[in-house]
Amino acid sequence: MSRITRRKFVSLSARGAAALAAGATAMAAAKPGRAASAGEKVILALIGAGGRGHDLALGFAKLENVEFRYICEVNENRGGKTAEELEKLQGRRPKRALDMRDVFADKDVHAVIIATPEHWHALATIWACQAGKDVYVEKTPSLTVWEGRQMIEAARKYNRIVQVGTQNRSAPYGASAREYLKSGRLGKVVHVKVYNMLAGGPFRPQPDANPPPGLNWDLWLGPAPARPFNPGRLNWYVWWDYCGGTLSGDAIHQLDLARMALGDPPHPRAAYCAGGRLAFDDRHEMPDTEIITYDYGTFTMTCENGTFSPYLKKIPPEIRFSDKFPNWPTTGTRIEIYGTQRLMYLGRHGGGWQVLDETGRIVDQDPGYFPDKWHQPNFIECIRTRRRPNADIEQAHVSACLVHLGNLACRTGNQRLVFDAKTETFVGNEAANRFLKPAYRKGYQVPEEV
Repeated sequence: MSRITRRKFVSLSARGAAALAAGATAMAAAKPGRAASAGEKVILALIGAGGRGHDLALGFAKLENVEFRYICEVNENRGGKTAEELEKLQGRRPKRALDMRDVFADKDVHAVIIATPEHWHALATIWACQAGKDVYVEKTPSLTVWEGRQMIEAARKYNRIVQVGTQNRSAPYGASAREYLKSGRLGKVVHVKVYNMLAGGPFRPQPDANPPPGLNWDLWLGPAPARPFNPGRLNWYVWWDYCGGTLSGDAIHQLDLARMALGDPPHPRAAYCAGGRLAFDDRHEMPDTEIITYDYGTFTMTCENGTFSPYLKKIPPEIRFSDKFPNWPTTGTRIEIYGTQRLMYLGRHGGGWQVLDETGRIVDQDPGYFPDKWHQPNFIECIRTRRRPNADIEQAHVSACLVHLGNLACRTGNQRLVFDAKTETFVGNEAANRFLKPAYRKGYQVPEEV
């Protein structure tokens, strides 16, 4: 086995990062907007104080010369612990806000961290750009293909930094995997397998009820269709109104990392799917099985997405935060890249990569570490320099479209959908095209002209 030495690893990662900067991450300088100077404190606001929002706030607050001015949350019962922890870190307690538009109106705020449910991502990002704020928005950045394109238009029109929470884009081992593939040592890449096979269970419906005290249900719904309050809908990741299921909640990370390693190919020319509610006969709207094939012309990629396999796990913390490698066959979030000479296993959020030859021997490898430690500082740096971030909205949009295409292939009857990359529409399939743009509630429309 030819283990990559630390010196070689740093060199390879640096070359990968340079390639990233010159290529698809577009680290060319953007036109200056409202930037914080090198010595000026960066003022942030958190929008959405759930679990991920809490983690993001504490991570950003530990960076030098960063302060949170607001915690914006539509549920008054959430965010208290986050406020306490931020007060300890920065010596000042953030203000509370209910409506994000009040945050956008404060000219002292440089940027916002959007950690809401996914149905809010596009509108919140566009509003923030229009208000002159830079944006860190969690994955998946959009609910539909059309929304993602509008987010790009807003970022470019208002010269805003928009970083997406696909943090593998900042992982040094992701850059070194990309360089390894580019070197040709894997041979020609013919097929890629993306796995997102996780545990799950049957859907248990709950009756409608009155919203709990402190929750503004109208603001929680925002752009989504008007629905009576139901406690089950607070588990928003299992409803089409609010997200794309585990494909957008988890698989987006592997899909985006695979694209990065492959050199960021553009949209596939077609996608098709087999699956549905196969493991659990509970009539829920979200599939528990999706086997998706993406046709790139010169290679194929599949995504196996499911919520019925407790024997497959995400990469655990003891692997994510170390130089150890996972047990690939039981890792439910792995990527397999098949070349004509060798096979690469690639992990997300740490786990690194390993290459096997025809005998099954590991011939090259690079350990990986959970990449938030690089991804969050990259956003703050870009606020100051006005350079495009590692996970710029444009490449994030192309990756998000893999989520949207896969889900639409499933939702329209497991069809093969031919995709026109120029117009970002489906060829000869009006049923699929109707899903490209949601029907928004009045007052919460994503604008046609940003």
